Amino acid sequence: MSEITSRTVKVLLSLLLVLAGASVTSGPAFAVEVAQAACGDTSAFRKVALSSLPTQATDTVRLVQRGGPYPYSQDNQTFYNREGILPACYTGYYKEYTVKTPGISTRGARRIVTGNASPKLYFYTPDHYATFVVVDITR
Repeated sequence: MSEITSRTVKVLLSLLLVLAGASVTSGPAFAVEVAQAACGDTSAFRKVALSSLPTQATDTVRLVQRGGPYPYSQDNQTFYNREGILPACYTGYYKEYTVKTPGISTRGARRIVTGNASPKLYFYTPDHYATFVVVDITR
């Protein structure tokens, strides 16, 4: 098997962008276009205000924004989107974080999953990846 170079990847992604109708540029704008084209659209997801979620979700978002430290070893690890509910993205695009559930001793089912977009995307799942909403962290 031949080695795939970064130039090959850039050429292939450029072709995908052209096929998708996006303009091909270079630099940071190119990276954003590639991420958007490769990862799809979040418009199908219900958007909710952070303030409408359990208060522990706000705690988790603030922890993510600070960069930790995280209470569980599984936090800040790659989320692989095996369920296929979130837009398909490259491996490493998504990270997951535990939203504590009062009264239980395990991690529970609630998570914040972030997408490595600019600006960063935040998804919330109350049911261990069965459903997701996009979180507006400004509200």
